[in-house]
Amino acid sequence: MYQKENSSWVKHADFVICDMLCLQLAFVLAYWIRNGIDQPYETELYRNVAVVMFLIQLMVTFFNESFSGVLRRGMLVELKKTFEQCTLVCLLVLAYMFLLRVGNNYSRMILLITYVLYTCFSYCGRQALKKFLKDHRYEESEKRSLLIVTVRENADNVVETIRKNNYGTYHLAGIAFMDCDKKGASVCGVPVVAGKEDMISYIHKNWIDEVFFAVPKEIPIPEKMIKDCSAMGVVIHMRLATMKSLGKNQVVEELGGYTVLSSSIHIVTPRQMFGKRAMDIAGGLVGCLFTGIAAIFLVPAIKIKSPGPAFFSQVRMGKNGRPFKIYKFRSMYMDAEERKKELMKQNNVKDGMMFKMDDDPRIIKGVGHFIRKTSLDEFPQFWNILKGDMSLVGTRPPTMDEWEKYELHHRKRLAIKPGLTGMWQVSGRSDITDFEEVVELDTKYIAEWCLRLDIEILVKTVMVVFRGSGAK
Repeated sequence: MYQKENSSWVKHADFVICDMLCLQLAFVLAYWIRNGIDQPYETELYRNVAVVMFLIQLMVTFFNESFSGVLRRGMLVELKKTFEQCTLVCLLVLAYMFLLRVGNNYSRMILLITYVLYTCFSYCGRQALKKFLKDHRYEESEKRSLLIVTVRENADNVVETIRKNNYGTYHLAGIAFMDCDKKGASVCGVPVVAGKEDMISYIHKNWIDEVFFAVPKEIPIPEKMIKDCSAMGVVIHMRLATMKSLGKNQVVEELGGYTVLSSSIHIVTPRQMFGKRAMDIAGGLVGCLFTGIAAIFLVPAIKIKSPGPAFFSQVRMGKNGRPFKIYKFRSMYMDAEERKKELMKQNNVKDGMMFKMDDDPRIIKGVGHFIRKTSLDEFPQFWNILKGDMSLVGTRPPTMDEWEKYELHHRKRLAIKPGLTGMWQVSGRSDITDFEEVVELDTKYIAEWCLRLDIEILVKTVMVVFRGSGAK
């Protein structure tokens, strides 16, 4: 699933706020320079003009699209844009005073100094903010993993262009060459990880969120390569000059300085993803509170029945193959993982893509069966939700050995963050023994995702848990 870039001025709300602060700071300093250290907002006359400046600045920013493409602008272009913005704001303030015939009530020197300081502060603020964003815009865990598919001749230019315009959005996972096999080499510090023949295999087995095809028009991109990427749920970006049919979910975007056609199983807006994350944080906080209360009773009960840690942690595969550590209350004996190999013959799921069996002897007698029946063993995952590894609603995260068995189309179910609950859990849970049915349900969820669907699944989850249906 792909989050579409916000094209409105709200996308650069940080620059808008910075510019507002610069204007008000310039106004206060201009007042101090003219009238000595004093508070201009205490005077109704100057308090009113400060409000007018704020409103005019907001209007100019909105209608003039002052920060459109701000991250791609060089120093001289930024200086020109800053001068235009500040001049327009100050001219409109003067026009307001002239039309209302209140100009004589204000010091012209204060307005002139405000204009000069505002221009200086705004330019310096923009440059400082751009540098900060380039270095710190995203935490490492929030970056999207990008595989660059290109040719050897263009590789240096493509990497440098993306880095120059990246602003911390992407982790450059590697390069795949379409015209040669140079695995083991590197381009500008980015490793060459695959060639044309084994690129799909590399994506299949590694954490790759998005693939960018940056190849010349004369080098055709195999249709099967695009279909395989799409089958895995990976977001595909293609330069418009080389685009092919990518499916119905497409949007024209900017990627590291390139205009691309992006395609994904489902395209969502930043507002939708903000709503989902807000719901995750709220649910995670409440869930962690209940987890703490449950731990008071469950931790000693687990330790009495089976000496050892009360919590179980395991590396699972998250969105697009990003590994993370999942947490649960331990419901099985300490040797459960070792005994799993002996019990594989009794696995109810075909092909061993998941492990489910009736009357699993590894479950701790009494307390283990109770917490699995009531799903209390899953409660520590609210911490994973707060951290951002998981979501309240998503797809079941596979173990490392399950991930290794995945075919291309199975990978599509990881095109979204794994969830505490999901379509599979409310449609039969452990009663579903065909993994292909699980994949079908997960793919349906991703393709049709909306906040209303999440709420419906959460309500159904509560009902399923209280009935205990499908829990083993």
